[in-house]
Amino acid sequence: MSVRARDEKLTIKEVLADLKVAPATFYRWRQLGKAPRSIRLPNGDIRIRKSEYERWLAEREDAA
Repeated sequence: MSVRARDEKLTIKEVLADLKVAPATFYRWRQLGKAPRSIRLPNGDIRIRKSEYERWLAEREDAA
């Protein structure tokens, strides 16, 4: 099993709570291609790999 397969997955709700942003803001970022890469599950739910989320945050920190 690869490291990527074992990487913890975050829900959108968890990401929103961590960032303290409204759902509309996050979904707008997704439409603009500015949100962390995500995984769409067969049931339509979205998950974000924790490692991808942390990478995305680190990139934003450098840009600040």
